[in-house]
Amino acid sequence: MPRVISLTPAAASPPRQPKPEWLKVRAPGSPSYTRLKGLMRELNLHTVCEEAQCPNIGECWNHGTATFMILGDVCTRACSYCAVSHGRPGAVDTAEPVRVADAIRTLDLNYVVITSVDRDDLPDGGASIFADTIRETRARLPRCRIEVLIPDFQGNEAALHAVLDAGPDVLNHNTETVPRLYRMARSGGRYARTLELLDRSRRYAPAIPTKTGVMVGLGEERDELISTFQDLRNAGCGILTVGQYLRPTAAHSPMVRYYHPDEFADLKRAALEMGFVHVESGPLVRSSYHAHETADAYAAAAR
Repeated sequence: MPRVISLTPAAASPPRQPKPEWLKVRAPGSPSYTRLKGLMRELNLHTVCEEAQCPNIGECWNHGTATFMILGDVCTRACSYCAVSHGRPGAVDTAEPVRVADAIRTLDLNYVVITSVDRDDLPDGGASIFADTIRETRARLPRCRIEVLIPDFQGNEAALHAVLDAGPDVLNHNTETVPRLYRMARSGGRYARTLELLDRSRRYAPAIPTKTGVMVGLGEERDELISTFQDLRNAGCGILTVGQYLRPTAAHSPMVRYYHPDEFADLKRAALEMGFVHVESGPLVRSSYHAHETADAYAAAAR
């Protein structure tokens, strides 16, 4: 049996227990990290690496890769697990796609991930800015592969088509958790809408792989995860990431327990047996973690 480390929700527990060894990472500070951070500030750009307090920021930025976050840094939803600020966003910056594309060209990147906050205040949810960012990047650095990690656009199919028509190399939309926990964890999100988006993407643009990510540690059971994986496969999703939820602050959803690396290996085996083409499953895995390598592995396995 895989080892399990259980935690009582913080509201009813003694001071926080130290993280297991497998969750400890080196503090960022390499020259590549410092250069990339400086470039982001100079161009007035945001990254989900910073906004979501990603534990892999040092590793990824050291290799000169990052996940760009467009459409501002204020989200219209207040998901209980997420460290990104929420509230009333500012006006859309129509020049942002050019700035992001210029940064990608300056860094001479081979693979980029473009994501955003939820912009439920916009008729298309920001889809046109996604599409413009893809096109501007293609114009400046044609060889660069582009993955988009999109919101659900409140089920707006035309918005999804606008992004797909711009030709990303991978279409990613995170599931985050099992359906029982959606009401608690995902403000404004709908499990059925997530499945619908992935299925619509597969049907409209079958040549573009679909990808999704799930967190563990919010109180879900293994059988719920397996059922969710099967739903995602039924929707045609080919790439899956599974990672540990880490509570950003005491105001966010409590983490119920840490998963052991053996459990992540077990979930990976189960997902691959269902037919996922590629699965990344581990304590530090995030949706954009090793995205370049994941896309390469998917392409090789799909041939």
